[in-house]
Amino acid sequence: MASITSGNFTFTPTSIDGVIVVDCKSYGDARGSFMETYKRPDFVAGGIDVEFVQDNQSSSVQGVLRGLHYQINHPQSKLVRVVQGEVYDVAVDLRPGSHTFGKWEGVLLSAQSNRQFFIPRGFAHGFYVLSETATFAYKCDDVYHPNDEGGLMWNDPSIAVEWPLLADAPLILSDKDQHHPSLDQRLADVTLSR
Repeated sequence: MASITSGNFTFTPTSIDGVIVVDCKSYGDARGSFMETYKRPDFVAGGIDVEFVQDNQSSSVQGVLRGLHYQINHPQSKLVRVVQGEVYDVAVDLRPGSHTFGKWEGVLLSAQSNRQFFIPRGFAHGFYVLSETATFAYKCDDVYHPNDEGGLMWNDPSIAVEWPLLADAPLILSDKDQHHPSLDQRLADVTLSR
């Protein structure tokens, strides 16, 4: 499928249906720069027709890996970007019946690239910080429900994400992210919704 340009955005489909890379045009001069990061009519024209209801932002140090996370009964579409630093961002298809179920797509996001990543509902999501620090921002189309969290092990061999781990930086995982089950274990325990 070909890219679509609408306004200041170029929308490029990936190998997984619904997952889209969004490149934003930036305008700059001696004063600095300006870019639009979201404009609903252009996003609808580019194939992203969701209503965002919550914005989040996190900061992390080099070597932090967050993920792979999803919401069980209240799934969220996400439009993610990096406002400072650089991360490798990953989406894993968990949609029942999808021909790409269990497959992943990854993209390098940085403050310099002006690139965003759209992840529809029904995906696990995670990212790994490559720069000294990174500030990660994202929009969601449903509010966060803390008691509805799900997770998969970041290094599940059946998913086989090719994380670009840095040899000279320790891998930093939360306690929770160190103990997520594999996709096969999760499927034995719970039916993923939507």
